[in-house]
Amino acid sequence: MLSNTPLNLSELPIYRKAQEIFVLSQNISLYLNHDLCELKEDGTEDTNIYFSGDIVQQSVSLAPEIENAELERFSDRKHKHIASLKRLTNMLYKNSYRLERSNSNGKDFLPILRSELKKFKQLQRSWMLTL
Repeated sequence: MLSNTPLNLSELPIYRKAQEIFVLSQNISLYLNHDLCELKEDGTEDTNIYFSGDIVQQSVSLAPEIENAELERFSDRKHKHIASLKRLTNMLYKNSYRLERSNSNGKDFLPILRSELKKFKQLQRSWMLTL
């Protein structure tokens, strides 16, 4: 292991924040699914239900990307994980805005997710300097 890599990844603030974002997005998705799973009057489903699954899928990938970047030896591979982390964060933002336009009471929780993502981005900037 590298000397600047924490013995336990849970010591990293960015890693803890990634886990918090996962739990938050999972809870938001569960809450939204109750409202979005019902069929419309014409028998079609609400397309926003897919975005609720997307935020969970993207947030579950944050922590492994951080772990991969921390454990990677070569800088070009580290940068690939960092770029992937940035893409995931940006997609989470985008999908949270899409979900905010949905017809659900749960959309009130999406600004909380975005504020946590802002904190995550700040942690990400300082964390990148340590790699």
